[in-house]
Amino acid sequence: MHQLSLLGTGLIGMFYTQSLHQYQPGVRVAHVYSRRKERAEKFAADWDIPRWSTDLDAAINDPHTDTVLIGLPNHLHKTAILKAAAAGKAILCTKPLAMNAAEALEVLEAVEAAGVFHGYLEDLCYTPKTLKALQAVQNGALGQVLWTRSREAHPGPHSDWFWDPTRSGGGAIIDMGCHCIEIGRNFIGKQVQPLEVVCWADTLVKPIDAEDNAVGLIRYESGALSQFDVSWTYRGGMDLRDEVAGENGTIRLDHWLRTGFELFTETGMGGYVAEKAESETGWLFPVGDEVNALGYVHMFRDMFEAMDAGTAPMETFYDGYVVNAIMDACYRS
Repeated sequence: MHQLSLLGTGLIGMFYTQSLHQYQPGVRVAHVYSRRKERAEKFAADWDIPRWSTDLDAAINDPHTDTVLIGLPNHLHKTAILKAAAAGKAILCTKPLAMNAAEALEVLEAVEAAGVFHGYLEDLCYTPKTLKALQAVQNGALGQVLWTRSREAHPGPHSDWFWDPTRSGGGAIIDMGCHCIEIGRNFIGKQVQPLEVVCWADTLVKPIDAEDNAVGLIRYESGALSQFDVSWTYRGGMDLRDEVAGENGTIRLDHWLRTGFELFTETGMGGYVAEKAESETGWLFPVGDEVNALGYVHMFRDMFEAMDAGTAPMETFYDGYVVNAIMDACYRS
């Protein structure tokens, strides 16, 4: 049985709690932290969580929890991780791991020095389609991987802190590029070193001090190229697609807009449609099981199976550090 201290009550905290409580037997959020009392109290009531707090230290050091689950804004990750490592707790942190590579390296060294379990929560690396495609690649179905492309685009984030680079660390690259970079890295092979980055980014629509669109190319030592394109200005919902090309085959994945469930309505569905859906009428593309389709179920299964077995999960803080380093290079380019 695992008892968790959840830090953060935003959209990602809701997805995490829904996935854990509905799909992970023996895993429960037992303490939830929010900076605002009303948010903490309501979240605890909504999800039947016995304890809530506005005191970060109290939540992390709760003697009845063994794992700290971090779903906070990016600028708070480092502080939370260092405190959790000092408390000797297992740590699961949402993406990106940190504001930049220097911070990511600091927290990686802290968890390694403390000897605590660490998992990097890149959910889109764990979607059922992605895991099956990755297995095919690892089994040699495509031969040597030559090129990957990952795209994430939608109308923009839910919370205002994303728009502020002093709290987020950047714009669309650090928000969504982290997913795309790690997806490409998994398909090419984590043992293959990235060598060079070229990236173009601009603020085209949003009145913000960060990029709302970007395209990047990462060259690996094998010669493989990994392409990502991200946008906070895409209209019509959320576009999640991946492609992999090898010497002997090709994979194409469409995760969100073309789910096989298309619905036209003049009156609306009468409730939630899907993440980043812009309308409740007209043509809609609902998702049958959202937390599963987005990878949360398989991600947490991997994390807790690895934790119980005393092994490393598929995604660790080292992977988060590599992704932060690549994103730093994107911004420098």
